[in-house]
Amino acid sequence: MSLPVRHIVIDDRQQLLLRKDVWSDTFVEAFLRTERGLEPIQLRYRGGHTRDYPKKSYEIVHKGITYHLNAEYDDPSMIRNALSFRFFRWIGVPSPETKHVLIRWNNEHQGVYLEIEAVDRRFFRKRGIPMKSLLYAVNDRANFSLKDPDSMRRKSSLFSGYRLMAGPVSERKRLTAFITNLHTRRAARLSAYLQSRLDIDNYLRWLAGAVFTGNYDGFDQNYALFRKPGSERYGIIPWDYEGTWGRNCYGKSCGSDLVRISGYNDLTAKLLSDRAVRLRYKKILQQGLKEAFTLNRLLPEIRRLHDSIYPHMYADRSRKWPFALFETEPEFIQRYIQERRTIIRQEIKKW
Repeated sequence: MSLPVRHIVIDDRQQLLLRKDVWSDTFVEAFLRTERGLEPIQLRYRGGHTRDYPKKSYEIVHKGITYHLNAEYDDPSMIRNALSFRFFRWIGVPSPETKHVLIRWNNEHQGVYLEIEAVDRRFFRKRGIPMKSLLYAVNDRANFSLKDPDSMRRKSSLFSGYRLMAGPVSERKRLTAFITNLHTRRAARLSAYLQSRLDIDNYLRWLAGAVFTGNYDGFDQNYALFRKPGSERYGIIPWDYEGTWGRNCYGKSCGSDLVRISGYNDLTAKLLSDRAVRLRYKKILQQGLKEAFTLNRLLPEIRRLHDSIYPHMYADRSRKWPFALFETEPEFIQRYIQERRTIIRQEIKKW
């Protein structure tokens, strides 16, 4: 099966600028070779710890549209992000579109990448979702807590862990006020406040998605908050689901019971302390077990994604993991689903 090819052309000077500092977010100039010729793009490295890897991930801007080219270096299957985002859409949570592609860099083959749609203004326009503001949760301080997760001392700023991507600067104070009120209001006052400030159905479906897929890192980072014009309520969108389906963010097997069904972070704990909200969440989990998180629904998608990149992965010598492991990943993910279904069923019974 053929994959789209992204031909990147970059001169020596721009390549030196790019490689000078892998932690820099500064764009360099490059070109994308298309059937129309060479078209200018902006390019930079992206990611966290993955920037130190021999196979880098990139962000490119082409004709005003941003794309993420993920090496998925830690994932032996190369399909976990793609599978997770499809699953989120099945359960009613907006999530990025993905496409596996081949990268050629100055005519040198760079192997298989996952092209991921950026969560930006275009993402919302494409889906007909009005968007007033957008914030990224960029590190584990985005846990809706008053305390820093490392020092356990009060945060110097409750906006710590977030980055304002779109909207007025006042959105920083708005989010800070939301976190403050989350911790100062009690019982009925807190319940009423959350009803007015959070799209609870969207949040519970997002929570279920993180719980089903087993993304331990997804509760206090790797998500986006957005707000619609004329609305006070936040919605939430997943991001970076490579460490899922039985493996952590470094690709190591982590078992099917790593993530508890009540999730993590302070906002989740406050929400689920309300019995009515907990019952709503329980129904979402039960619906997921019946419809979306089933072998009948997931296995065809797993096989389709795996088969589509199989011959290209065999030829890709830039991978971290051996091809033999890639071959067994569909069965690995299948076992995770079977075990995870049992765990979630058992935990639901205790509620």
